[in-house]
Amino acid sequence: MFRLTIRDVVPFSQLGNEGQGAVNDSDRSTGHAAQPRRADARRNKETLLDAAASIFVTSGVDAPVRDIAAKAGVGTATIYRHFPTRADLIIAVYRHQVDACAEAGPALLATSPTPHVALGRWVDLFVDFLVTKHGLAAALQNDNTGFETLHAYFLDRLLPVCTRLLDAAAASGEIRPDLNAYQLMRGVGNLCIGADSDLRYDARQLVELLIAGLRRPR
Repeated sequence: MFRLTIRDVVPFSQLGNEGQGAVNDSDRSTGHAAQPRRADARRNKETLLDAAASIFVTSGVDAPVRDIAAKAGVGTATIYRHFPTRADLIIAVYRHQVDACAEAGPALLATSPTPHVALGRWVDLFVDFLVTKHGLAAALQNDNTGFETLHAYFLDRLLPVCTRLLDAAAASGEIRPDLNAYQLMRGVGNLCIGADSDLRYDARQLVELLIAGLRRPR
């Protein structure tokens, strides 16, 4: 998930003699109060990003900001305060969804009845992510460097997770071992192209067939 970890720390080496050990009760109280505030701010931002991702799935990345605000239970000013432009919001949602998808892999592997089931459930989440990603290139068309940075982040975070799921399923004897993570993710991505503009096309059904087809015959 998206994490915000901004801290202002003064090393002890920068303190004068009279400053060492001079933290009073008021300072301690302020420190204790700051941590819950930071945690609350982090949760509020994650709630906002979850709401934006949900709206993007149903309405696309051009959805009105007021719809996202209503979904998150905040005012539009709150969204603009965190994300001054739509591109800022789209990028944040993209990274948030990448992180959520990456973190889901190990959890699914630990809780699913088999590695193949875990792989299928993770790919289902990956398909959801691909839907939220729709329109990103257009939103960042004037920032090729930013888009390339996000794509690198996508690969760095998700390829190792997909690899771990594939390796586990292959080690259990459930699937053939000759497919790598990049091939699978690229194949799923290709199956999802255009699915949002053609109601007759069910990309998820074809992705399910793809995952089922990985199984070794018994």
